[in-house]
Amino acid sequence: MRSYLDFEKPVAELETKVEELRALAEKGEGVSISEELSKLEAKAAKALTDLYATLSPWHKIQVARHPQRPHFSNYVQQLIKEFTPLAGDRLFGEDAAIVGGFGRFQGEAVCIIGQEKGSDTASRLHHNFGMARPEGYRKAVRLMSLADRFGLPVISLVDTAGAFPGIDAEERGQAEAIARSTDAALGLGVPNIAVVVGEGGSGGAIAIAAANKVLMLEHAVYTVASPEASASILWRDSAKAQDAAVSMKITAQDLLKFGIIDVIVTEPAGGAHRDPASAIAAVGRAIETELAGLKNYSRQQIKELRAAKFLSMGRKIEEKR
Repeated sequence: MRSYLDFEKPVAELETKVEELRALAEKGEGVSISEELSKLEAKAAKALTDLYATLSPWHKIQVARHPQRPHFSNYVQQLIKEFTPLAGDRLFGEDAAIVGGFGRFQGEAVCIIGQEKGSDTASRLHHNFGMARPEGYRKAVRLMSLADRFGLPVISLVDTAGAFPGIDAEERGQAEAIARSTDAALGLGVPNIAVVVGEGGSGGAIAIAAANKVLMLEHAVYTVASPEASASILWRDSAKAQDAAVSMKITAQDLLKFGIIDVIVTEPAGGAHRDPASAIAAVGRAIETELAGLKNYSRQQIKELRAAKFLSMGRKIEEKR
């Protein structure tokens, strides 16, 4: 059953009427309503397209957090063949918020890492809503090191509100683990592609997103902190989260202008949650294109291209001024 967001109410009303007319048409009570049904379907489709063409940053936050949006496991199931997950950081234990392993993408062996939020109450609790503890990032480092050793590209799928802020995580060196994961991603001699598929929050995201190419789904968000947290810090009022979302420039469209990301992947009408298979396929095509563009570079060139990308961030804006 489709779940509607608050700002989608006008579309929800139209689509409800469409379903009612379809039910009447199926009963076949002698009255033809096909023409009226077609008009209403077109009206609902146009309303949805128009609505999603003008989403505010706060609306995009809601779309990025939609519970029916495809998660890491969905991408792996559709895009990766022979996926073999690896667990544990070989230091403390296993963290289910970050899932990773090896498999074949378009016939080529790759390493894939990402946050898994879960799709129901039990799985969300198991995966800690995609918020990793230090052992999750140390597992990511272990996987990236293996990929680098065997010359395999690394694909990262980012979808987290941020690293877990609990006391136990801090006691085990959360900041240090995030820093080492970011360093490992930046130092790879193999191509790495990161895709922000939902919510890319804080250091928890950049720890696996420091890549040669950073892609974002059209309605995903990528931010240094959640709008709610930023509003609490800046104005001591979480109710100003919508203002924070606008000021922070968290959308794919803004981040592309600033050179923070490289590619925007178009989502199906109404967001990835309405047609997960199409959204996942679009991400797959984008990853394939970016990997092909990096295929013929040497290990040193791969490192230099990545370094140049991150060192140039902010300079484009300064030059324009």
